[in-house]
Amino acid sequence: MTTTPDTLAPSRRQGEAADAEDTGLISPRAATRAERWRERAESAARVTGGVAGQVAAVIRPLGRVVLLAAVVLWWLALSFGWTELMVAAVILTVILVLSVGFLFGRTTYDIDLDLTRTRVVVGERAVGGLTLANATSRTLLPSEVVLPVGQGRGVFQVPRLQPGAAHDEVFAIPTTARGVLEVGPVSVRRGDPIGLFERTHDRRQAVDLYVHPRTTPLEGLSLGYVRDLEGLPSTQLARDDVSFHALREYQPGDDLRHVHWKSTARVGDLMVRQYEETRRSHFVVGLSTPSGEYRTPEEFELAISVAGSVGLRALRDSRVLDARTQSGPLRSLSPRRFLDELSQLGHSRSRQGGVVALAGSIATHAPDAAVIVLITGSKTDASDLRLACSRLPADVRTLAVVADTRVDAPALQRIGDADVITLGDLDQLPRAVRKVLA
Repeated sequence: MTTTPDTLAPSRRQGEAADAEDTGLISPRAATRAERWRERAESAARVTGGVAGQVAAVIRPLGRVVLLAAVVLWWLALSFGWTELMVAAVILTVILVLSVGFLFGRTTYDIDLDLTRTRVVVGERAVGGLTLANATSRTLLPSEVVLPVGQGRGVFQVPRLQPGAAHDEVFAIPTTARGVLEVGPVSVRRGDPIGLFERTHDRRQAVDLYVHPRTTPLEGLSLGYVRDLEGLPSTQLARDDVSFHALREYQPGDDLRHVHWKSTARVGDLMVRQYEETRRSHFVVGLSTPSGEYRTPEEFELAISVAGSVGLRALRDSRVLDARTQSGPLRSLSPRRFLDELSQLGHSRSRQGGVVALAGSIATHAPDAAVIVLITGSKTDASDLRLACSRLPADVRTLAVVADTRVDAPALQRIGDADVITLGDLDQLPRAVRKVLA
């Protein structure tokens, strides 16, 4: 018997239907005409929106005013037949068309942005240089280069550059507040002389400029060491410790338990062991950051400067610095990283708690600290400060610093086991700390 494709088609369709039933799969439904038109309309709307956004980005506020005025004048002239309005509409249209012509063309520069220092102290000027070179084989017409700096921007006029020529600009960035400024990206701006249209093209990634808080040196003050047999060896020699250093001759007052008898027998003189003093150097700086604890923004900046000054001294003296706020720990492996963190620091949320919550966090995360310094503002109650100090470990030396810009001279008092210093200016910190350590 001969089979034909026509006779096999029904059985094949039946087999495919049976397979679909066995697997539980349903063959895809073809899109209807209405769905296809809707997809095309959505795609066209996305493309149109993108083009409209690019067009709107090149029109400056003055350009929008002139464009709107031209449309209104054309409508009035064509509606009422006023010759004067027709002339004005034609003039504005010609101006718009000529201004649009300035947007076309390529401006290709090799741009080099160089900041001599990416980290400065608040109040200093950051100096940088901008080099624009014409690496093409054609002459580049004059243009403008825009350098954004934080919320502001600098505009440089670039003259006509021959092939292979370069133009240098030197700029200075004044810093009046602590923070992190984004310098760049450098943009080449093309536009008309009137200022109706403007097109910019980013040519270089931005560079972060860290504005560090002001600090003061605490020379001659060792803040971060407490002698402890479980600590780390230091360069200070001691008569009794666990880290052996060398042998020396016996001196009156030395403990006879440290006599090294083998060396004594070989040399003929009484020799004793000398040790390196081991110190526990875990230093904690707790900076309370809720805005409700500070009367003015200047007090908050003073508190940050105090934290930076104490932290830098501790990093020079200690081997471990733990800086902490209500928002969590600050990276403080090096002085530069520590100051970078302080540059970015802002007020914490009120629900994270005040200085009492900060003290509880320090007691939990740093129970083996040697010295703890708590820093807060003048609106912190004495009862809260007392409670915060009571939450810290009892065998830890505690120092609390209150920033109060109304104070003319530093004040020292005792709250529980903690020494409390009230400062009105950063320059008062070394003298106040020296009184505490005296």
